[in-house]
Amino acid sequence: MTNTTPETRIAIFKGQNIRKTIYQNEWWFSVVDIVEVLTDSSIPRRYWSDLKIKLVKEGYKELYEKIVQLKLKSSDGKKYTTDCANTENIFRIVQSIPSPKAEPFKRWLAKVGYERIQEIEDPELATKRTRMLYKLKGYPDSWIEKRMRGIAIREELTDEWSNRGARIQKDYEILTAEISKATFGIIPSEYKKLYSINSNL
Repeated sequence: MTNTTPETRIAIFKGQNIRKTIYQNEWWFSVVDIVEVLTDSSIPRRYWSDLKIKLVKEGYKELYEKIVQLKLKSSDGKKYTTDCANTENIFRIVQSIPSPKAEPFKRWLAKVGYERIQEIEDPELATKRTRMLYKLKGYPDSWIEKRMRGIAIREELTDEWSNRGARIQKDYEILTAEISKATFGIIPSEYKKLYSINSNL
């Protein structure tokens, strides 16, 4: 089991920014961003609000309950709580939107899902794709190798924690904090605050 820290990414679809983030080891997408792309609504938040009511009335209460609010970066650079859904539930939401634009988006989501399945069956593919992504972003080979070694070591460590009884996210957070404190004198949350302060100077 791998402990994944939520990390925001941007997926480009039809020239639009669809925000997504890793949460509980899977991708979660901004529902409002997807609604905006598929409907061209001038008020996508209102459209999504009305759609949520419609889904509940039509018996999709279970889907509504699976919507999670996560913090994603907005156009002003700040992070705000946003309704997000995983790939499975995004499919269901897309299917409920009467728009011809939904079809290519379904294909795009299917590709993301297919790649994930491939990576589960062959973990080496995930490593190759990660290397390629870093290379396309212009990172030097030495940096990529160091980064990949760090990821591999982290996976081995979390696997060992799992074998020794770690089961929930909090277990990994506590263990990570202890290692960070012993090594650097501060825990990850303190580092984030320090980094934020230095970035604003």
